[in-house]
Amino acid sequence: MGYWIVVVDDDALSLTNAKSLLGDEDMKVSCLRSGRDLLKFTEKNSPDLILLDVMMPEMDGFEAYSALRAKEDEAGKAHIPVIFLTGENDSEVERRGLKAGASDFIRKPFNKEVLLRRIKNTIENSKTIEILTEEATVDKLTGFLNKASGTSRVAKLCNESGGALTIMDLDNFKLVNDLFGHDMGDKVLRGFADIVRRNTRESDILSRIGGDEFMAFFENLTDEASMSSLSERLNDQLTEEAVRLMGEDNGIPLGISIGAVMIPEYGRDYESLFALADSVLYSVKQNGKHGYAIYDQSKEESESFGNDLEKEIDRITKIVEERNDKDGALLLGRESFAVAYRFIMRFYKRYGGSSAKVLFSFSSEKGIQDLDFRDAVSQFGQILVGTLRKSDLIMQNRSNQYFILLNESTRFEVEVVIDRIISLWKNSGYSNKASVEYSYKYTEFGDVNKE
Repeated sequence: MGYWIVVVDDDALSLTNAKSLLGDEDMKVSCLRSGRDLLKFTEKNSPDLILLDVMMPEMDGFEAYSALRAKEDEAGKAHIPVIFLTGENDSEVERRGLKAGASDFIRKPFNKEVLLRRIKNTIENSKTIEILTEEATVDKLTGFLNKASGTSRVAKLCNESGGALTIMDLDNFKLVNDLFGHDMGDKVLRGFADIVRRNTRESDILSRIGGDEFMAFFENLTDEASMSSLSERLNDQLTEEAVRLMGEDNGIPLGISIGAVMIPEYGRDYESLFALADSVLYSVKQNGKHGYAIYDQSKEESESFGNDLEKEIDRITKIVEERNDKDGALLLGRESFAVAYRFIMRFYKRYGGSSAKVLFSFSSEKGIQDLDFRDAVSQFGQILVGTLRKSDLIMQNRSNQYFILLNESTRFEVEVVIDRIISLWKNSGYSNKASVEYSYKYTEFGDVNKE
């Protein structure tokens, strides 16, 4: 099987038996005599599984397990799966072990077939959970944390550490998609992610929070010289990457704008800090791009935006438009979709118009793994975003359904749009993993203001 197993038991005979049984199955086996040995061993080693005896002197299995989990959490490491070992036929001991969070319980002396089967099942289940956890927290394109997991991690660090919360936005990225296509856009985003990784530390938190917008937390970065140097390196290397990908004469002034706020100088509340970093990012975008700005309250207070309400309206409008100028339809969560849907329906009922509600539902093809099926459904969502207009709304109703609202379209146009979506889906390379059905309802609203 090739697994690396650590056996922790104060009984030398049990260690010998375990090593013999597992060694015959081509497993690497490390034998330890105490819970303290285990804690020291796992500081520098990450085996696939631990077999941990419950009854040991000084530190029993339960105490060792609790200490191990505490050290893993403190270091930010993944939990190594643990199976408890016991020579006692005591259901209360077993109940306590499973309640503590152990993966399984095995009684001594070992039955080889049972031992191997439970080791295999525990490791495979653990790896499946790791994959699902990574998929739920990592942006597939860049390898950075996604918005939800990045926000959670950064908010925690804002509350506990000092450093810089930064928002980074690619300058003129829309031109890449418009002139070279979305495939090239993806290559540029992956290239940018690699550049950022090369110029940051392993301890820095990197997150993709929008199409071409990123957030980072740089722990202990508190001086402007470091931020200036980082901004210069990122811009220079991104220019080189653009030439490599799109050619010397690509004509796109691609760059990176950065807004930052220092912590704890301006508090520890994540939402407030994010807003401050976002405000200075906007100032960079408005003043030539390709640079950085660090929030400075004294400078902000000297500005007189609020003294001229017309200018303030223009400023707010530009911020809103700048932060939300994304291609394609809006893919919204259930609550946001409901708010927008109710507003649009009230508008139609009052002023007239037309809309179509379309439901796409998927079922898995025979023999397709669940992960492949969900990946196919996700790809369909990207087809919807790229095909529909900015005025259309999309909601993933269930894990296998998309509900969309097409606004101001004739019945013929609705059918043309659906045919185009189905055609793109069939040519996507994912249609062999999931089959799709759809239904739609078309509604025309009368104009109550007309005579």
